[in-house]
Amino acid sequence: MTPKEIVSYLDEYIIGQNDAKKIVAIALRNRYRRLQLPKEIQEEVMPKNILMIGSTGVGKTEIARRMAKMMGLPFVKVEASKYTEVGFVGRDVESMVRDLVVASINLVKEEHRQKNAQGIQKYVLDKIVEKLIPPLPKGASEQKIEEYEKASEKMRQKVENGEVDHLKIEIEVPKRAFEIEDGNMPAEFAKVQETIARVFIASPKENPKKEVSIKEAKEILKIEASEALLDLEGIKQEGLKRAENSGIIFIDEIDKVAVSSNAQGRQDPSKEGVQRDLLPIVEGSIVNTKYGSIKTDHILFIAAGAFSLSKPSDLIAELQGRFPLRVELNSLDEEVLYKILTQTKNSILKQYEALLAVEEVTLKFSEEAIRALAHYSQLANEKTEDIGARRLHTVVEQVIEEISFEAENYKGQEVEITESLVKEKLDNLVANSDIARYIL
Repeated sequence: MTPKEIVSYLDEYIIGQNDAKKIVAIALRNRYRRLQLPKEIQEEVMPKNILMIGSTGVGKTEIARRMAKMMGLPFVKVEASKYTEVGFVGRDVESMVRDLVVASINLVKEEHRQKNAQGIQKYVLDKIVEKLIPPLPKGASEQKIEEYEKASEKMRQKVENGEVDHLKIEIEVPKRAFEIEDGNMPAEFAKVQETIARVFIASPKENPKKEVSIKEAKEILKIEASEALLDLEGIKQEGLKRAENSGIIFIDEIDKVAVSSNAQGRQDPSKEGVQRDLLPIVEGSIVNTKYGSIKTDHILFIAAGAFSLSKPSDLIAELQGRFPLRVELNSLDEEVLYKILTQTKNSILKQYEALLAVEEVTLKFSEEAIRALAHYSQLANEKTEDIGARRLHTVVEQVIEEISFEAENYKGQEVEITESLVKEKLDNLVANSDIARYIL
């Protein structure tokens, strides 16, 4: 996709913030451009890491997340404040790269599952039908074989359509090794754990049998089929390669590890030490994971923070230089909040309408009511903490809480949210800043 097409896609979900969208779109397109270059030049072209500056709820994370989802790229979001300097108790910064590798391999595995969906489906149906209609003994007559094939096909249709999901069958449940998922576990320990797991799996004991419903059996057999039909080693290698060349790590709350030079916080192991540990990873180094080693040279890093109590210049100079592209995101005013409610794809209002439609309640918002929701959200942001678009969730929930709770009383009816109802629910709350701090 061209940068213009990427921005156009992001416009469906995020209102405004055009500068941020452009920078991210160019960075994404440059990943594609780099891969088209000769091998020797590819290694020289480094990603231009981005620093997003803006208060909470203005779209920093959403821009990066939507972009990665649209392109099917490996993506992880981490909080800088969760990490500690090497040698202290807590997660080390290398674990974000290990998380990216896991996300990348899962992404590739899911793609391969979709490509092999027909083969997996056939494997599952064959196994279940075999349990429901045992195979004929050898030497059966042609008539018996014909009858058996007809019965099997009929049963296969029933299983596929879910008509017999309630029936129970006995199947072998593959032994799965006891595995601790710990992003902070060093790669060496993870490999030892994997080796021990293989020993247990390779033990001569049979897989335990378990009686489950056909619905459950389908899911268990899908996993079994995936492991039988997919090239897991190839998936692992492709996942590592994709993480190296297309991976995106979004580091949120980077401002929380930035400390001004005269602050005592420079001695905090989760602050300056974390910045120094980030340097080699952002610049380019080799990180060991249980799936293999990965070079971080071409991973795109997007850092974001509000910088309300600190400034980007409070980051150590070396780290500042690793994020050459900077973009400031604007605070959201009343008009932008209104557009978020009305123009974004799958907006909050559409979500609530869909949720209540499940209860056969037709929920409608009048134009004046939507304007009022945006107005009160902006007012609450001004009077208390500015949390941007996230305020809309609280405000809308406050207005329709009663309708959601008593939805069965409105079954088959159309309920319109009017401006007067919005005012009735929110006037006193917003006016009283003490109450608003706790409820809104």
